[in-house]
Amino acid sequence: MANVVVVGAQWGDEGKGKIVDWLSERADVIARFQGGHNAGHTLVIDGQVFKLSLLPSGIVRGGKLSIIGNGVVLDPWHLVREIAELREKGVEITPETLMVAENVPLILPIHGELDRARESHNGVVKIGTTGRGIGPAYEDKVGRRAIRLADLSDAKTLEARVDRALAHHDALRRGLGLDPVDRDGLLAALREVADEVLPYAGPVWKVLDERRRSGKRILFEGAQGALLDIDFGTYPFVTSSNVIAGQAATGTGMGPGAIDFVLGIVKAYTTRVGEGPFPSELDDADGQRLGERGREFGTVTGRKRRCGWFDAALVRQTCATSGVNGIALTKLDVLDGFETLRICTGYDLDGERLDHLPFAADAQARCRPIYEEMPGWSESTEGARSWADLPAEAIKYVRRVEELIQCPVALLSTSPEREDTILVTDPFED
Repeated sequence: MANVVVVGAQWGDEGKGKIVDWLSERADVIARFQGGHNAGHTLVIDGQVFKLSLLPSGIVRGGKLSIIGNGVVLDPWHLVREIAELREKGVEITPETLMVAENVPLILPIHGELDRARESHNGVVKIGTTGRGIGPAYEDKVGRRAIRLADLSDAKTLEARVDRALAHHDALRRGLGLDPVDRDGLLAALREVADEVLPYAGPVWKVLDERRRSGKRILFEGAQGALLDIDFGTYPFVTSSNVIAGQAATGTGMGPGAIDFVLGIVKAYTTRVGEGPFPSELDDADGQRLGERGREFGTVTGRKRRCGWFDAALVRQTCATSGVNGIALTKLDVLDGFETLRICTGYDLDGERLDHLPFAADAQARCRPIYEEMPGWSESTEGARSWADLPAEAIKYVRRVEELIQCPVALLSTSPEREDTILVTDPFED
């Protein structure tokens, strides 16, 4: 049985939550492998809306093990709140259904304070961060001064870790005009939350290895999108972790040989939140229409998303860097009613045609989209569950997308509802 990695193949917001939830019916374990509580996933199940930002999307299904891997940065207070919110909606969450890696680094209140202070500091280029401390927490991880979940279980270790972190943070805070950290207050808050989160701590790498060896199906869930990857995204307007599929291995403690199928989630048009280049962005009535019909507002921040035509060159690029075997094409129904559709096939950079987006920031800013046009369709695709339910022009659009990104469609989503999905290839059976 195959193990599947799900990654966003654009700038995030592609509809990963629904697809992961849909696939989780076929999985035994769902593992989150990177990011923090800055990435929102919205699930609509039998008319009930669940908004997740830290917990794996499979948590709303009974009988599954959900895992938060070591590649995630964990805000323990947010975890407690999100668990409580889901319990109020009838979702059962126990240490038997949720495990958090013992070596996951923690997001502290000082990380959020630092994040927001930097973003608002005069003279600094804004990245578009959510201000939730994700980046500073990853900085502490690679700087070897992070406090990890396991550290909460020993008082002396916790104090030593806090002192090491504050030696760095207090110096930073002075430069930004912030008061020193209240050491005793921070320690007290960590000791208090420890009792609520430590019951979920466990050796994720070991449990995943045992489940894999026993033939269980594992679904690896990413956050954000590949174009926000710290290495392969539109740097510096990126997130602070690796988002591409290879991170599923290091972010959970599994070897790369455990990955059998990579599913890239791709929206039928393109959106982006925050700052950074966006070659196919639309500042006209078509862009407004896409945003309104697609309800393009961030799950976590509520920020309005920038909208544009489908960029096949970028998706082709991310399919290569993540080794995508097939895509799940989402929100096709948002394109219903457009008389003419456009697809970006490449870029014009000072008169030279490029088939990929260069990494140099100044070159990215000068890239102009090269479009091809296709006829739209007037019929509705919303709720379609088979190819026979789709208009001929919609099928032609999907087939052209496959050709341009050099990757087949494995699933097609036609509404936020879980069952409004056309299955072409089951990733677990590929």
